[in-house]
Amino acid sequence: MAAAFREYTVPELLGPLSELERQRAPERLFAAGDVELIRTGARVAVVGARKPAPAGLRRARRLAVELAREGVIVVSGLAEGIDTAAHDGALTAGGRTIAVLGTPLDICYPRQNRQLQRRIMGDHLALSPFAPGSPVARKNFPYRNRVMALISEATVIVEADDASGALAQGWEAIRLGRPLFILESIAEAPGLAWPEKMLRYGARVLTSTRPLLDLPPLRQRPGLS
Repeated sequence: MAAAFREYTVPELLGPLSELERQRAPERLFAAGDVELIRTGARVAVVGARKPAPAGLRRARRLAVELAREGVIVVSGLAEGIDTAAHDGALTAGGRTIAVLGTPLDICYPRQNRQLQRRIMGDHLALSPFAPGSPVARKNFPYRNRVMALISEATVIVEADDASGALAQGWEAIRLGRPLFILESIAEAPGLAWPEKMLRYGARVLTSTRPLLDLPPLRQRPGLS
């Protein structure tokens, strides 16, 4: 996918990083779109399964709509399923969204999101830690999730099984000391081991958007002030 992009060091976009943040941060990010979205405004990542239940899609879209209407920038990974619903919800509400790709910016994956990716690159913001022309590998996607945890005030997992890549983002948010929320519907789902584990490490069950709207700006936290 042809698109104009710029290369930045991570401190150029986020400001100085703490030692904890530098441990897993990429050295650079490639950006297409409005980079001011990474520098101003509250950002909440909404992530989850690629093949969710229909109810999961509705919950992701509704959460993104509610956040966008309150001026929160919705961050997600442009994957099919929950990610696509989150981006769509933010756009439907007239809000702003950031996509963090697991591919270089010149590749569209999945292909059915080509128009969505083009719109985000033009009117919002797309980021990738992978240089154009880089090979696409399975390991790219959990790495992408860790970048999302780094740039967001908080992460919300809407729906995920025990093998979901979204869990990499959850654990990275916990490692960074960023708030991690698990949607109530999945936190109470039978047969899943990960919600209980993450709750023991400080994740919270999300029953309304209020806790997300009360988060302090990332730029006021240690290492990003």
